[in-house]
Amino acid sequence: MDILEKCFAFNGVEETKARGAYFFFRGLDSPQGPEVTFDGRRMIMIGSNNYLGLTTHPRIKEAAINAIEKYGSGCAGSRFLNGNLVIHDELEEKLAGFVRKEAAVVFATGYQANLGGISSLIGRNDLVIIDQYDHASIIDGARLSFGRLVKFRHNDMNDLERILRKEADLAKLIIVDGVFSMEGDIINLPEVVELARKYGARIFLDDAHAIGVLGKEGRGTEEHFGIEDGADLVMGTFSKSLAAVGGFVAGPQKVVDWIKHFGRSQIFSASLPPVLVAVVSACIDVIHDEPELRQTLWDNTRKMNEGFSELGLDTGVSKTPVIPVIVKDPEKVYAMCRGLSDLGVFVNPVISPAVPPGRELLRTSYMATHTEEHLNKVLEAFGEVARATGVI
Repeated sequence: MDILEKCFAFNGVEETKARGAYFFFRGLDSPQGPEVTFDGRRMIMIGSNNYLGLTTHPRIKEAAINAIEKYGSGCAGSRFLNGNLVIHDELEEKLAGFVRKEAAVVFATGYQANLGGISSLIGRNDLVIIDQYDHASIIDGARLSFGRLVKFRHNDMNDLERILRKEADLAKLIIVDGVFSMEGDIINLPEVVELARKYGARIFLDDAHAIGVLGKEGRGTEEHFGIEDGADLVMGTFSKSLAAVGGFVAGPQKVVDWIKHFGRSQIFSASLPPVLVAVVSACIDVIHDEPELRQTLWDNTRKMNEGFSELGLDTGVSKTPVIPVIVKDPEKVYAMCRGLSDLGVFVNPVISPAVPPGRELLRTSYMATHTEEHLNKVLEAFGEVARATGVI
C-alpha cells in the first residue's frame, strides 16, 4: 500500500472547481481592508477578521517599519534559546495587563497557543470538557495531551453540568470560545464560571474573536460580562483585531511559567518576528486610544443584523460582528457565494465539517472601516442573490 495513494486518488478540488464551487485559497492582490482586489476586480470584503481595520492603520504601519529597521526580519531561533528579545518580554507584560492577568506567554500562531497551552496542562488522568462548537485548535490541543476529551452541547449549561457532576472525581479543564467563530454568539460565561466553581473545575477561555471587540475597553468576554476574574486562563490571537499573526495565553504567573517550559509548540518553534511583536503592541495602544473604532464596528454590526432580518435571512443567534447567513444547503451556499462574487462581494462559504451537516452557511464579518455605502451594497447584493437562489 502506497502511503500517497489516497492523495493521487483525491479529486475533490478538481470536481469542485468544475462545478464552479471552489471558493478557497483565493489570491488577493491588496491589503485586508474593507475593499480588496481579487482577479483584477475591486470587491467589498465581508470575510475578514480584521474587525477594527488596524492592518492598514498608519500607527500600525509605522510601528512595523520601525521594528524592521531596528531588529531586522527575524530572530533565527526559539525564544527558549537564542530568539528572545526584550520586546517579547515587554509584549507579554502588556498583554497580561490588558486582559487583567498576572502573566502571559506569546506563541508564533494562535493555533500553537492552543496546542501548547492545552496539551501542557492536561495529564494522563485529567479531563478536558469543551463546547461542541469550539475551534479546531482546541480539539487538537486536547488530543495532543494524554487526557480524555468530552464535548457538551453548544452553550448548553445543563449538559455541561451533567458532565461535571458525572466526572466529579477527576481534575477538569473547561475550554470554551468567548465568541464562536462561525455562529457569532457568545459563551454564557457567567454560568460556566458558576458551574466550574461548584464542581472544582478550571476554565480556559479562547478569546480570539473577542479581543478588541467585546467589553467597554475591548478586553474581551470577561469584561463584557463584568467578571474579569472568571477564567483561570485567557487565550487570544493576533490575527484578528491585533492585525498580525501569533497568539498568547495569560493567567497566573506560575501557570504561565509551566506553559513556557512544557508547551512544546512554544519551545520548539522559532520566536515571533519582531515586526509582529511591534504591531501587536501598537494595536493595543490604538484600541485604548481610539474607542470610536469599536463604536463604529458595533454600529455596522447592528445595521447588518437589522438589514439581514428585514430581508428574511436567518442569522441564527449572532450577537457580534460575526454574522452567519444560515442556508442549510451546501449547493445553495456555493450558488450564493458565486452570485455575490459576481456582484463584487467577497464572502466565505462554510460547510461540513466546519459546521454540522444541515447547518451550512455564509460567514460574514464586519469592520470598523466599512462605510455606509459598502454595507448598503452588500445588503442589496444579498437580497438579489438570495431571491435568485430560492433562499428567501
